Amino acid sequence: MPVPKKKTSKSKRDMRRSHHALTKTRSIICSQCGEKKLLHQACPSCGTYRGRKVTTEKEED
Repeated sequence: MPVPKKKTSKSKRDMRRSHHALTKTRSIICSQCGEKKLLHQACPSCGTYRGRKVTTEKEED
């Protein structure tokens, strides 16, 4: 297996890793119930998406 001839400097290593940073998750307030929810996702608390009911709530036994 080939191995590097020279040690990679900290600068080169860190420049390569510059795109590895985590991004913040964007959330908005649900217009129906007021809870936080992810963009382009159905609300986990009320089950609505763009003003329509898309999921049914599960009954607890």
